[in-house]
Amino acid sequence: MSELGSFDNPVKFKDQDYDVLLQKCLKSAVLFSDTVFAANQSSLGIPVDPDPKKAVKWLRPKEITSNAVFVEGTMGTTDICQGQLGNCWLLAALSCLTMHPTLFVKVVPSGQSLSESYAGIFRFRFWQYGEWVEVVVDDRLPVREGRLLFSYSRTTNKFWSALVEKAYAKLIGSYGSLKGGIISEGMEDFTGGIAYSLHVSSRPPRMLWRAITASLARSSLLSCFIQCEGDWHCDIKGHAYAITDTDKVQKASEEVLLLRLRNPWGFVEYCGPWSDKCQDWDFIDNAQKARLELAKVEDGEFWIGIEDFCRLFNTVEMCSVNPDSMSGEASDDTATPSWTLSSHQGTWVPMCSAGGSRRYPRSFWKNPQFQMILSEKDKQGEKKKCTVLVELLQKYRRQKDKVHFLYIAFHIYKLQDEPGSLDQQFFSNNRPVARSGKYRSIRCVWRKVYLEPGSYVIVASTYRPNQQGEFFLRMVMSKPVLPEDLFRVQKWFDEKAGSDGRVNAVQFMDLCWKKTELPLETCRQLIFGEDTGGRGRLNRAQAEKLLTSLRNLQSVFFQFDEDSSGTMSPFELSLALNAAGVECDNVVVQLLWERFGAGEQYLPFCGFVSCVARLQVLFGKSMTRDSQNAYRLNFIVV
Repeated sequence: MSELGSFDNPVKFKDQDYDVLLQKCLKSAVLFSDTVFAANQSSLGIPVDPDPKKAVKWLRPKEITSNAVFVEGTMGTTDICQGQLGNCWLLAALSCLTMHPTLFVKVVPSGQSLSESYAGIFRFRFWQYGEWVEVVVDDRLPVREGRLLFSYSRTTNKFWSALVEKAYAKLIGSYGSLKGGIISEGMEDFTGGIAYSLHVSSRPPRMLWRAITASLARSSLLSCFIQCEGDWHCDIKGHAYAITDTDKVQKASEEVLLLRLRNPWGFVEYCGPWSDKCQDWDFIDNAQKARLELAKVEDGEFWIGIEDFCRLFNTVEMCSVNPDSMSGEASDDTATPSWTLSSHQGTWVPMCSAGGSRRYPRSFWKNPQFQMILSEKDKQGEKKKCTVLVELLQKYRRQKDKVHFLYIAFHIYKLQDEPGSLDQQFFSNNRPVARSGKYRSIRCVWRKVYLEPGSYVIVASTYRPNQQGEFFLRMVMSKPVLPEDLFRVQKWFDEKAGSDGRVNAVQFMDLCWKKTELPLETCRQLIFGEDTGGRGRLNRAQAEKLLTSLRNLQSVFFQFDEDSSGTMSPFELSLALNAAGVECDNVVVQLLWERFGAGEQYLPFCGFVSCVARLQVLFGKSMTRDSQNAYRLNFIVV
């Protein structure tokens, strides 16, 4: 039998065995009534309405409508509409799940029905802090004035989404405990994957569209938050939308990149360019509209152009079950992901192991410490690194009608020969080599870091000392680049190279896009820095060299992008340039910022690469190496 807590052998919530209960009900011909999550006010977790006419009744699906079904045909986003509960974060995540059938059946096991072998009992599975949990519920649902009080289907006769919502409410404590949340919570609990945020401003619109498209292709769940600034009658700032698809259409000579979003309310749609009833569609042929399944109905689902999306939204939430797609990279690699996972359960106990942040040096060392050994490098070139993804989740902070997240973070320290647990002196004398960022009052914080091989310790902490809590820590570590990976690049080069055995800027962009998402102009700047004999085309050795350099620059960029925003501030740029081996004073950094920052407050990765490429071009005239083998800038004209 599989390990307890695995998907094939989930933990039975409250020791309720679905198969045993089902057979018992079928044998006795009595419909299941759940005593653990009873049909009462405690399970609702919301105030009682004083109006007797609005009293809540608990009814089974066929008591609500005679043609009730669990799932009819295929499930879809329109099966999920938000009721009178502020849980758009959960329903948006559930909408994302319907786009991936293989992930959907993990949460909603097949073979359940309101007719065949019906006994009023259903089961659902959720990931909870390292293990899968199976939750059993009866099908009595809260109804007010003849309508479902919470989640419902647009067709009114499908009930799977309402029952998933009930099972999740039972797992957490009550329906009321589902009020307010971050989409990543739901996405992680539906998949067991790792969720993270991507700032829309961190990438140009077309690059962002490609990243979202690649992530959807790799079965990632995606959603977004709306940024309200008086546009298109926004009702709720921070309202969650599911990203369900991407596509593109040809309008005359213009290629338009589109995203399909869904409002979990099941109504209220975007009314701008490329919305359902926009006249832009009049210029698109029927074949394209049929491919996009354009439906001019008020169902909460709509198309929006990538430029307008970037103007109206500020955050994209992604959840991937495969660490290889954490960066939104496209890939045709179907091999088994080269990652290993280790995890730990821990507690913060007041006056014992709840030492607080580094602002409390006398107690910080008391926080839980977890050793991590990195032995295999995964990067090519001079600056080989080990890629590690660390996530810290605080547990059980949603209880009944109360939600209280602590401010949490983690710090990573490099070890030398220190034995056992580290004391106050060690943390006073050493600074962390990586951290999750600022302390945040959310369920989880994460960071992808690039470290040298060696021994490390991860310290998980709350901001204030002596705060009680439980947590789950997981580390995902990459394995080294295999020879076949390098062979794959060489094979690509042989297929794409021209008769002269070289590739141009467009071809090189296609090659490195999967890993770095560099625009064409940046690729041209990189090629300009190579000795191509005036041809502007790279041979194989030059292409491999540039790819290695880009991997190293990417490691540096992520190391100094402390807030994981995908961008850099001027201060972070100065530190990153120094780490890349280029020492510049503040005047030079300011000139670089004005040249490559394009007037923006933050610099994306492609801008950082452009800065380094520009300095390398000027190396022969204006830069010298010092005794530490670092480039030192003497003068520069930008």
